[in-house]
Amino acid sequence: MLGFVARRLGLMVPTLFAISLVSFAIIQLPPGDYATTLVSQLEDSGQTVDTAQLEAIRERYGLDQPIVVQYWTWISNIVLHGDFGQSFQWNQPVADLLSSRLPLTIVLTLSTVLFTWIVAFPIGLYSAVRQYSWGDYVATTVGFLGLAIPNFLLALGLMYIALTVFDADVGGLFSAEYEEAPWSLARFADLLGHLWIPVIVLGTAGTAGLIRILRANLLDELHKPYVVAARSRGLSETRILFKYPLRVAVSPFLSTIGWVLPLLVSGEIVVSQVLSLPTTGPLLLRALRSQDMYLAGAIILLVSVLTVVGTLLSDILLARMDPRVRLGIR
Repeated sequence: MLGFVARRLGLMVPTLFAISLVSFAIIQLPPGDYATTLVSQLEDSGQTVDTAQLEAIRERYGLDQPIVVQYWTWISNIVLHGDFGQSFQWNQPVADLLSSRLPLTIVLTLSTVLFTWIVAFPIGLYSAVRQYSWGDYVATTVGFLGLAIPNFLLALGLMYIALTVFDADVGGLFSAEYEEAPWSLARFADLLGHLWIPVIVLGTAGTAGLIRILRANLLDELHKPYVVAARSRGLSETRILFKYPLRVAVSPFLSTIGWVLPLLVSGEIVVSQVLSLPTTGPLLLRALRSQDMYLAGAIILLVSVLTVVGTLLSDILLARMDPRVRLGIR
């Protein structure tokens, strides 16, 4: 097992290096550089350009150096000092912007993953064990509806129901009085009161997909010879189900840790715009539209790193559940 983890960690190093190159290339895509973009913005707003400030910016990011030196300056500032650069649109360090948005994005993502697992696991299990029953037909219908309904439409529908039926304003993640308030039990309770709608919206499609995958995998395992042999030895259906086929069919749940992160972030951009969520999705969209490339590159870099880490965790869990994964290289 330690060898398997060591191999996965070894593969992470070139992957993270490639991710950093792509993120830096995104920063370099707009014409000119950060300094020229800042000058254009200041001139458009009628402000004067401070030559000393521009020279300090060029020296800070090595803008007058070759591209290799610029990359090294950028990545070393991130790794050694946590300096992701300066957002010219917000006129503050990128790290300060991310510190207020990224934790809420992680909370939303983890809550959505837990919601997906908690809902999809028992429904998929029931659909496989009670194949072609009324419950199976209902779960199948709900699953197809979850895959078919766009996230933004579901968000609008839930907001309308919450406002008209429960008389509750659920836009955003906090009420107006708690947006800038320090953390407390009351603020945490207010967060939970607003979190359920984006969690349901983002988790619906993933839940529907996992239900179908678990049902199909479990049905395939329940008819294999080793299950028939276990029944012939007199084992109960419950013990057979949880000891053998379920361990194999549950692999999709563990593998979703890695790939669900980019899907949630990409889907979260639209949903966050509709629900006015203070997460990284709208921040990334606004940064790309305004060519605030240091901010956009930092968000893409961090989300990609989280995806790699999530993939590592899912690989470790899969290897723990199924020895064939960690022994497949032999």
